[in-house]
Amino acid sequence: MNKLYPNAGEALRGIVKDNQLIAVGGFGLCGIPEALILALRDSGVKNLTCISNNAGVDGFGLGLLLETRQIKRMISSYVGENKEFERQYLAGELELEFTPQGTLAEKLRAGGAGIPAFFTKTGVGTIVAEGKEIREFDGAQYVMERALFPEVSLVKAYKADQAGNLLFRRTARNFNPAVAMAGKITIVEVEQIVKTGEIDPDEVHLPGIYVHRLVLNPNPEKRIEKRTLTEKAGA
Repeated sequence: MNKLYPNAGEALRGIVKDNQLIAVGGFGLCGIPEALILALRDSGVKNLTCISNNAGVDGFGLGLLLETRQIKRMISSYVGENKEFERQYLAGELELEFTPQGTLAEKLRAGGAGIPAFFTKTGVGTIVAEGKEIREFDGAQYVMERALFPEVSLVKAYKADQAGNLLFRRTARNFNPAVAMAGKITIVEVEQIVKTGEIDPDEVHLPGIYVHRLVLNPNPEKRIEKRTLTEKAGA
């Protein structure tokens, strides 16, 4: 089975559509599938519900989809770097399901494992627990959280072989494996593609069984979210 597509637009063709639940890997701007996000914007699909730890920044990442009003709802844990997100949310133009970061990771992991729900202490007694089942275990209260099963997952990895086996690079791994495993259809953007068998099995971070389509993006921008510099005395 050929999983390689010539570009991001072709990789999304016939897969993405209006009103979908889409998960996007990355943490801040680290490990985001830049080319796939841009192609998703150019596809023109709308009314999307996006699962992502962050909501990008103005003019980059998922911020591009917010500018074009293609996202109607975000399921996220941190959204503080995007002024357009803030404007739309405060104006009532954008829905938000605010989710604790560990809970978001577990909701995706559970989805990939086929587990429909789980209990956690996180959020008990806060607005996070409103409307959710609370159960007591061993004298402590837990809130039930539903797993996430995105229709499409967009993922960034460093290297893949032709079978879709993935290798992530350092902190860019972040949410990407969980996002990939949870998706009913997973499309992966990589910087390198090698022949099947060229990645040592012990180095495979995610097996190709979870990957449906691959696209090569050898020179991603990898923009820095916030550049901070430390001044040295005498410099």
